[in-house]
Amino acid sequence: MENVATINLDLYQRRRWINFTAFMLTALCAIFTISVLFFILGYIAYHGISGINLNFFTQLPKPVGEEGGGMANAIVGTLKLLGLASIVGVPIGFLGGVYLSEYGHNKIGFLVRYATDILNGVPSIVMGIFAYTVLVLPLKHFSALAGGFALGIMMIPIAVRSTEEFLKVVPHSIREAGLALGLPEWKVILFIVIPTALRGLLTGILLDLSRVAGETAPLLFTAFSNRYWAEGWMEPIASLPVMIFTYAISPYEDWHRQAWSAALVLMLLVLLTNGLARLILRERQGVVL
Repeated sequence: MENVATINLDLYQRRRWINFTAFMLTALCAIFTISVLFFILGYIAYHGISGINLNFFTQLPKPVGEEGGGMANAIVGTLKLLGLASIVGVPIGFLGGVYLSEYGHNKIGFLVRYATDILNGVPSIVMGIFAYTVLVLPLKHFSALAGGFALGIMMIPIAVRSTEEFLKVVPHSIREAGLALGLPEWKVILFIVIPTALRGLLTGILLDLSRVAGETAPLLFTAFSNRYWAEGWMEPIASLPVMIFTYAISPYEDWHRQAWSAALVLMLLVLLTNGLARLILRERQGVVL
């Protein structure tokens, strides 16, 4: 009996050490990941904060050789492109995700998921070339419309998969309760399932916007850039990612400083959008409750 007890104690101690080692390794990996994130954010903030001033948000870029100026046109252009991309990508991705979640348990659903996963893995520059062929070449000029279309196509696969996953989280008992009340299936989906998963759906859309907000390659082929205000949708338009790219590869020190500032603004824009959305959702839930 003593031998058996000794063996069990040894096994117990060994399992404890293995558990402790695995826990420490996972904790170290998590700390390393968070540290890399904060290092990148801090590094961008350290280099970009010096160029943040009122002129940066209100003035147009200065000509080559002149210091100062700002990126007001690029900030507004980025917002316009993201808005247009949302109009293109969110409805298609959302409806596709609803179909996969509620009706996609067949071969068609499998094909849609497979095509979505492949589309999600297509390099962004290929999306830019596609939009260039579809819109820029026929129209014979770059435009905000082409840039928003390229970003919208990139949003579709993420919107589809995120919508499907968040709708799957809704318990089937909720669907069954709605059907038991005699509601048609489409009403159960529209008025019960979707509102229940609304917070997750909006979070997925925000993550989708964050994914495409920093894309540069598609915009080089479609929206190109513009050092002035773009009044319509059918002309080239400035954007923060393209301006960052242009300024970063330039030989001018002042442009390098503004590139860091633009990167900081783009990062803060994404963080602010996520924060405001979560705050609004939390307040809305509080009112409902």
